[in-house]
Amino acid sequence: MSGVPTSFHLGPLVFHTYGFGLAIAAYVCYLYSRHRLARAGFELAHFFSYAVALVVSGLVGARLANVATNWSYYSGHPGRWIAVWQGGLASFGGIALALPVAVILQRHWWPGSSFARFADAMVPALVAGWALGRVLGPQFMVDGGGHLTHSWFGIHYAGQMGKRVPVPLIQGAEDGLLWGLLVLVERRWTTKFAGALSALAMIVWGLVRAFDEHWLLGQESHSGSIGVQFAGLALALAGVLIFLNQVLHRSRHT
Repeated sequence: MSGVPTSFHLGPLVFHTYGFGLAIAAYVCYLYSRHRLARAGFELAHFFSYAVALVVSGLVGARLANVATNWSYYSGHPGRWIAVWQGGLASFGGIALALPVAVILQRHWWPGSSFARFADAMVPALVAGWALGRVLGPQFMVDGGGHLTHSWFGIHYAGQMGKRVPVPLIQGAEDGLLWGLLVLVERRWTTKFAGALSALAMIVWGLVRAFDEHWLLGQESHSGSIGVQFAGLALALAGVLIFLNQVLHRSRHT
């Protein structure tokens, strides 16, 4: 972002501003997740290891997805594959790998507990962390903006000519509103069932993410962008199916 350095030097070392922002967001998410799980009655002895496993698998999956969808850039340059300090993480790739890891480890460390209840405790914290991460991370990356714009809300981003739609700030606000919705539903929906909160988050976040990718980033012809749009819609559809399945399951037992 213009006026804010995207990196700084400490001797021979180079530190990227967005990396520090993402680290702060991850730590806040970790603390909030611990709080919500403890309140839901889950034992926390293994939670630090669980969180580390999710972060690592999420980063690996996000990087692999970015490499796969931008193969023309990475092909023949294996050194670029691990250069995560230059950016290049695909959120849905992170979700795709972290989700099965989350399920397997939850069953291993919290055997006999409901994954749906566990997910409902975690999801609002993940959404809150994502909201903070958009503001503190991509907002300070090179090429972090969206479409060119002449509107008053446009911002100059490093590596991009002209004023750009501040997509990270918009997405941070969207995710913040989603977090508020989840908290409100959790507090007031007295007939809620396990998995409802997670399904709602999947539906809303998936649709909004697909919408943002199509209308704000201006890369409709890019294979990675098209993949994100389809992944967003697929995530929303999965949320709908989970919700309907839980409704049917509840109706059979009432």
